[in-house]
Amino acid sequence: MKADIHPDYMEATVTCQCGESFKTRSTKPNIRVEICSQCHPFFTGQQKIIDTEGRVERFIRRYKLQDRYGDPDQGKQQAGANKEG
Repeated sequence: MKADIHPDYMEATVTCQCGESFKTRSTKPNIRVEICSQCHPFFTGQQKIIDTEGRVERFIRRYKLQDRYGDPDQGKQQAGANKEG
């Protein structure tokens, strides 16, 4: 192995946006991540289905799957009725 060509391998702190942090080893002293095992839905079991701009309803209507999944417009009407009551 050649001398003086490898970077220093030091203790590093990994910090997530959720506030969780832990120690590891890396060539950089600080590492910032967007998601970690404490806040990732796969590990927490709190998976959320995010429907952006009605894409699921549009898919159901486009492929005429109302009999399998129900009418998407009817679900919105019922949800609105529950909020008022």
